[in-house]
Amino acid sequence: MDKKTLFKVLAISSLIISVSVWIPNVIFQVASPFWVITFIIAPVGIVAAALIKNYWLIVSNTLMLFSFFILMFSRISERLLNKK
Repeated sequence: MDKKTLFKVLAISSLIISVSVWIPNVIFQVASPFWVITFIIAPVGIVAAALIKNYWLIVSNTLMLFSFFILMFSRISERLLNKK
């Protein structure tokens, strides 16, 4: 396996792992601490995607890196808008 394929598999795997650790929290509404893994795995995916210059993987892994802040902001604003 050449380096380009290895980095692509690493970037895609980190994206899949980052998305899958949010499933219990977002879909099933079960408090799971596994979302913290996104702070470790997503930067690895960003670096791997940057090494092969795959911009879609860079953007998607970057979104997963900041997914905690994105989701928390959306939940807070949702609660504020529904408050009467």
